[in-house]
Amino acid sequence: MAKELVEFPITGKVVAVNVKAGDKVKEGDVLCMLESMKMENPIVSPVDGTVTEINLKTGQVVEAGDQVAVIEY
Repeated sequence: MAKELVEFPITGKVVAVNVKAGDKVKEGDVLCMLESMKMENPIVSPVDGTVTEINLKTGQVVEAGDQVAVIEY
């Protein structure tokens, strides 16, 4: 199976994690919410598939380019 590495496009703080490993997602589903510059930004799945890896927790500060999740499709 192919794997899609999802990365954060901007620096910010994770305010919600909506999926866990093993969850099936559709393209456009919100994986997590990121607060950056006082705005909440949804980080969405670029593909349909199964989340195989997600190592986030609420309150975590992340940088642009950090990994959000790995999705197999």
